Amino acid sequence: MSLLFRHLRVHHVFGANTDVGKTILTTALVRASAKTNNAFYLKPVSTGNLSDADTFHVDRHANSNRVFTECLYQYSEPVSPHLAAKLDKKPPISDSTLVNTIAAYIRRTAHTNSSPAHLYVETAGGVHSPTLSGTTQADAYRSLFLPTILIADSRLGGISTTIAAYEALLLRGYILDAVLLFRDDYYKNYEYLSMYFSERGVYVAAFEQPPERLSSPTETHRSTEEYYQRLVSPTGGVLDAVKHLTDAHTARIAELDSIPERTLKSIWWPFVQHAHVNSVNVIDSAHSDFFSVYAPTHTTSLLSPQLDSSASWWTQTFGHAHTRSTLAAARAAGRYGHVMFPGSSHLPALQLAEALLDGPGKGWAHRVFISDNGSTGMEVGLKMALRAFTRRTGRGGEGGKEQLGVLGLTGSYHGDTIGAMDACEPGVYTCEWHSAKGVWLDPPTVSFRSGRLSITLPASIAPASSLPTDFDDLQEVYNVPARLGSPLALAYKAHIEGILHRLEEARLKARSAGEATLRLAALVLEPLVLGAGGMRFVDPLFQRILMDVVRLSDPSLGLCPSPPVPSPDDFAGLPIIHDEVFTGLYRLSLLTPPPLLGPPDIAVHAKVLTGGLVPLASTMAKEGIFNAFLGEGKESALLHGHSYSAHAVGCAVAVETLKEIGEMERGVAGAWEEARGMWGVAETKTEGEEEGEQKGQETKVWSFWDPDFVLRLSEAPRVEEVMTLGCVLAIKISSSTGGYTSHAAQETLKPLSELHLASDSHATQAPGGAPYAVHYRTLGNVAYFMTSLNTSAEVVREVEDRIWGVLGA
Repeated sequence: MSLLFRHLRVHHVFGANTDVGKTILTTALVRASAKTNNAFYLKPVSTGNLSDADTFHVDRHANSNRVFTECLYQYSEPVSPHLAAKLDKKPPISDSTLVNTIAAYIRRTAHTNSSPAHLYVETAGGVHSPTLSGTTQADAYRSLFLPTILIADSRLGGISTTIAAYEALLLRGYILDAVLLFRDDYYKNYEYLSMYFSERGVYVAAFEQPPERLSSPTETHRSTEEYYQRLVSPTGGVLDAVKHLTDAHTARIAELDSIPERTLKSIWWPFVQHAHVNSVNVIDSAHSDFFSVYAPTHTTSLLSPQLDSSASWWTQTFGHAHTRSTLAAARAAGRYGHVMFPGSSHLPALQLAEALLDGPGKGWAHRVFISDNGSTGMEVGLKMALRAFTRRTGRGGEGGKEQLGVLGLTGSYHGDTIGAMDACEPGVYTCEWHSAKGVWLDPPTVSFRSGRLSITLPASIAPASSLPTDFDDLQEVYNVPARLGSPLALAYKAHIEGILHRLEEARLKARSAGEATLRLAALVLEPLVLGAGGMRFVDPLFQRILMDVVRLSDPSLGLCPSPPVPSPDDFAGLPIIHDEVFTGLYRLSLLTPPPLLGPPDIAVHAKVLTGGLVPLASTMAKEGIFNAFLGEGKESALLHGHSYSAHAVGCAVAVETLKEIGEMERGVAGAWEEARGMWGVAETKTEGEEEGEQKGQETKVWSFWDPDFVLRLSEAPRVEEVMTLGCVLAIKISSSTGGYTSHAAQETLKPLSELHLASDSHATQAPGGAPYAVHYRTLGNVAYFMTSLNTSAEVVREVEDRIWGVLGA
C-alpha cells in the first residue's frame, strides 16, 4: 500500500484468466525494460514443475544481464496455489505474511538499486484465483495497492472475462495503467476491448500471438526468441507499452506532488484554522486501519503507512476498503441508483428498518426514519420529541412567551446543523445563529486516575466527601441495576429532582409575571460518553437516574403528567432521545445502551451504521411518538426530508454492516474473544439458547485496549486520567490549560505522528510491514484513539507500545 519510489517503477500484473499469456507478455515487458534499465521480475507464488516455472522462462528469454528474477513460494503440483499448498503439506502462509514478503522484496530492490529500474510482480491465474490462504488475489493483494497491468483474454469468451476482471479490480480501487493482450485475427477481441477501454480512459495494446510449441526444444527456443525480438523491436509495440507505463508512473508522482498546493488553493476544511495551516496530509489510498500518505521527504518510499487512529472521525467499522461493504454499495447502485422514497419502498430501506427494529431497537422501537447523517438524524429526533410533547400538553410555545427547550448534559454535542446546535449549551462549536434552548446538568464522570477507577463528582453534587466513588473494575461501575439503591444513586436523584423543582418554580413565577419562560420538552442524552465534548465518560448510573426521574411524570418537576391510560409504547414525563450516533453499535462494546440505562423513546444512529463507507442516519421512535404526527391534514405529518432520504446505496451498506456486526456478536472466528477475556467478560449464551434471544441485551462492558496498559498509563506523570470502553481510549493530558482550544495533547503526543522505524528483522503491523506514523485527533488536552470493530490485537498492542513510549517515560 505504501510502495512508491521515484527511481523504481513497480507494476502488478494480473490476468483476466489463467493461460492468457501473462508470463509471455510480462517477459516481453521485462526484456524491453532491460534495454535501458535494470529489470526485476517477481513471482510471489508458483505451482508446477520447476523446469516449467515462470522465473525460468523469464531468465531464459529476457536475454540480458540487467534482468533479475525471484520466486518467493514454489509448490510442485500445477494447481491453484491454495490447493498446491495443501498437497505439498507445507506450513500455511497467511495473506499478511505473503504481502509482507512481497513488500520486503520491493523495498530491498529499491534500496539496493539507486538508478532507474522497473519491477514486475506477476500473479498466478486470474484476478480471483485464490492465494495460498484461499483469499482471492484481488483481495489479498489489495493492501499492496500497486499500479496494475491487466492481461486480457484474447480467446473465445475473453471479452466477458476481461471486463469482469477489470470491474473486479475497479471495485477494489486498483489503479489500472494498461490492458495488454494478444491480437487474434479471428475472434478480434482486441478490437472490441480497445474501443471499450478507450471510452474509459484506459490504455490498451495488442501484440502478435506467440508461436506454437514445436517438436524440437531447440526449434521452440529459437522460434520463441525470434518472437520476443519482434515484440521488443521498434515496431513490435512493447517498447511503446513500457514507455506508457513509465509515463504513468511519472504522472502519478507529479500529481501527488501537486496536491498540497492545489488543496490549499481550493479546499475549505472543517474544524481547521486555515490561518495556521502549513502542510497537507495527502492520502493516496487506505486499507484496513491505515492510510497510505504521500511523504516525498522520506528517503525510502514516497508513500508511508499512517494509522487512522481516530477511525476517520469515528466512522470506520471494519477498516478501509472493506470488500463486503463495497460490493453492497455497488449492488444497490447497480439495481437502484437513487429512487424517490416518500410513499415508496425498496428492499434496502425495508431490510434496514427491520434489522434496526430487531437489533438496537428491539423491545421498544416501532418506526424508523432514515436521513443522511447524524446531525440531521438528531434534527428529526428533536422534531419528533417536541411534537409529541406539544400534542400531549397542548402547548406549542408559538405566538406566546414560552419557548420549548431540552434537558441535557454539559458538554453535549449533537451535530453542526442549527437545530442540533440549539440543543446544546453555548460553546466553541456554536455559531452566530446559535440560540441555546435548554438546561444542561454537569454530570459525574468515570475514569482511571493514578491507577484507580473512580467517579469524579461535580461540585454541585454534595457532600462529595461522604460518597463512595472508588470501584474495583469496570463491571462494578457499569452494573447499573446493582447500584440503583446506593448512596450515589440517592444523591443523584435528590440532585436532579432539586434542580428540576427549582426550574419549575422559577418558570411558574416568571409566567405569572408575564415574562418569557422556558419549558423543558425533551431529555437529550449522548449515552455513556460525551464525544466531541471531550470524550467524557459519564457515570451510567447518573444517566439512568436522570431518565428514571424524568419518567416519574411529576408535574412539580415541570414534567408531563401521565395520560389517563399510560402506554409503554409512548413517552412518560418527557420524550427521551438517545444520540447514539457515536456511542451505538458496539463502538463502546455494547450493541446499544438501553440494557444499562433503560429504553429511550427516540434513538439516532449513524457512523458505524454504514461501516464508515457512506453517510446515512436512522431515527427510531416508539409508536406513540409516531402517532403524534397523525392527522387529517398534511400539515400534521413529519415535514422533514432530503432529496437523498433513504438512498438505496447507504441502506444496502447499512444492512450488510449490521449483518457483519451480528456475525462478530455471535463470535464468528472468535472476533472479540481475546478482548472480552482481558476484561474478564465471559460469554453469556448458554447451551441451547435460542438464536438472538439475548440480542442487544449485553450489560457487561469491555475494551480492545489492554487493562494493564490502561492502569499503567493512568499513573504516568503527564497523564491526568484515562478511560476506555470498546474501541475508544481517551487520555487527558495534565495541563494548566484545558478545553477544546488547548494544544496540550497535540504537542505532547507529537512524536506519534513521526515515522516509527522498525528493524529489518521485525515487520510492523501496517500493510506490507512498513514503518508507520500515527494519525491521531485531539479535543484540547484530551487525545483519543479508536479502533475498528475488527482491528487486530497485534495492531492495538503495537499502538499501546507507541503511546507508552511517549507518555510512559
